[in-house]
Amino acid sequence: MASAFSHAIVASALASAFPQKVMTRRLWFAGVFCSILPDIDSIGFLHGVPYDSFWGHRGFTHSLLFALLLSALLTYALFVKKPELMFVSFLYLFLSAASHGVFDAITNGGLGVAFFSPFNTTRYFLPFRPVFVSPISIRRFFSGRGLQVLASEFRWIWLPSVAFVSLVTCIRKLGFNRVG
Repeated sequence: MASAFSHAIVASALASAFPQKVMTRRLWFAGVFCSILPDIDSIGFLHGVPYDSFWGHRGFTHSLLFALLLSALLTYALFVKKPELMFVSFLYLFLSAASHGVFDAITNGGLGVAFFSPFNTTRYFLPFRPVFVSPISIRRFFSGRGLQVLASEFRWIWLPSVAFVSLVTCIRKLGFNRVG
């Protein structure tokens, strides 16, 4: 898996592409939450849940259906009083949650990601897998191995995220952010 830090950075970068009047602090926090929550399944390791099972790590909670359900639930809970913000909020939350599986699929370890669970539990990696898989243990994360992971994520996730935010900022400054 990519680290929680990198998942949060991706959600933050995605936020830059959404209208500033919509992107409240509450929505941003919800997006970061959605980007990290799929790793709740790692608790299964402590309880003997097999890695390759439905509820195992990178199983259902990393699927597109989970991202859709989580995003719909949070959108309804957070923005029910502002229906004009619901679709854009849902889209941001969905992309934040779905990005988790995508970034785990570019790591060099694990069993892959069950993107289409529960309909198809096959686990997938993307063809390009340059990111070192992050240790699940907090103690192991703060070690030499953790530093290697962060260096890899810096190169393959953080820098592209900064480039994405820079591109969005340039596009906005050039006036291409107006719809209609």
